Amino acid sequence: MTTATTLITTLEAEELKARLAHDQQLMIIDVRTPAEFESLHIRGAYNVPLAMLSEHTAEFASRFHDGVVLVCQSGIRAEEARERLAAAGLTEASVLAGGTAAFESAGGDVIRGTRRWAMDRQVRMVAGSLVLAGFLGSRTIARPLGYLSAAIGAGLTYSALSDSCMMASALSKMPWNRTAVTPTLESTVRNIPVATTNITRV
Repeated sequence: MTTATTLITTLEAEELKARLAHDQQLMIIDVRTPAEFESLHIRGAYNVPLAMLSEHTAEFASRFHDGVVLVCQSGIRAEEARERLAAAGLTEASVLAGGTAAFESAGGDVIRGTRRWAMDRQVRMVAGSLVLAGFLGSRTIARPLGYLSAAIGAGLTYSALSDSCMMASALSKMPWNRTAVTPTLESTVRNIPVATTNITRV
């Protein structure tokens, strides 16, 4: 009995630039939040937020064609998306090493909008600030404030174990992370070419 295998590759920024120069139909899927995408994205990329892709993986897998390139800020979220799509039957996918930041550094063609911090950076900032506040507060105001640091630590541990992040979810709803248009599953799917080429392409 032969077991089908999934071809997985990691694509370097320079290689993606070269491929884009010769293949205008190359599908690039950016799995960051809409706010991050609006701030900076590779020209021609489609925005499919990881949360949406995770909830409707099979539907997106049926619309993406082999050779799709998955992109995020650094590559971590794109790799998670790749694993989910592979489990849903997508036979070939690539993850851009270093993400959008690496592509921009390599001189790739990007579109820049309103400047925002990447979501993982926002989470680190808030979590770090709360831990520091809890520690300093326990030393200068009241010892029970130290539990704030413990609570954040427990939350981060749960986030790793459950592969979810309540803090990122909460931060995505903050005013500075809102976009003019909030993508829905219907609008996102409608704008993806079906299974031959593939949310809003700009």
